[in-house]
Amino acid sequence: MQRYFVGEKDINNHQVTIVGDDFHHIVKVMRMMPGDEFEVVCPDKKIARCTIERIDSTSVLAKILNKREDNRELPIQVAIASSLIKGDKWEWVIQKGTELGASHFFPFTSARSVVKWDERKASKKVERWGKIAKEAAEQSERNRIPEVASPINIKQLLDKARNFTKTIVAYEEKARAHESKRLLSVFENLKDEDSLLMIFGPEGGFSKEEVTLFEEAGFILCGLGPRILRAETAPLYGLSALSFYFELQR
Repeated sequence: MQRYFVGEKDINNHQVTIVGDDFHHIVKVMRMMPGDEFEVVCPDKKIARCTIERIDSTSVLAKILNKREDNRELPIQVAIASSLIKGDKWEWVIQKGTELGASHFFPFTSARSVVKWDERKASKKVERWGKIAKEAAEQSERNRIPEVASPINIKQLLDKARNFTKTIVAYEEKARAHESKRLLSVFENLKDEDSLLMIFGPEGGFSKEEVTLFEEAGFILCGLGPRILRAETAPLYGLSALSFYFELQR
């Protein structure tokens, strides 16, 4: 069933009002009519099943039939920090990373970043990224929309890491050295409601100076299996491995 996110202002007693892009999606894309049903995620993260009562030129008015608990979130809060990468690959990471359960996305600039951040286009870019995360959260029936930040630098990334229980850095040299235990060890030492920051480099990898910074900050450098993954593949591998460990393996 189609799912949307609503705020406090959209709910009045047992009715919900849908406007904006979601209104357009209901009417023009899904072609729903009065009597059709959809779900909304309420501010308290509960899921409300709704039936459409009225559609006018700018809004959909629906009646809330019932509400239920239905948590689809990872037990560990996982943030993805990825160096800016070429083309639409970063958008791919946001979309698929949202489907896999990431809670935050932190794009950052690094020494070998090919992409140069244009501040003049910043607001539109970040707005687009947020929209991609929202649509992916609806499609995957999540209880929350991940936060997508504006790009930061390495120093700011180091500051962000202080807010997390553990921080790992995917480092291709560890894979080449056949290191295979550190990622599992990190998972084994995390418990429900802990937080994990996973850092991934650009197409050319991290510089030696950046690796030294990470090591001095106490981050855990680890391999992601025996193969060298592309910059857009590595974050999805990390999230998939974590989902298997904390959700399927249990």
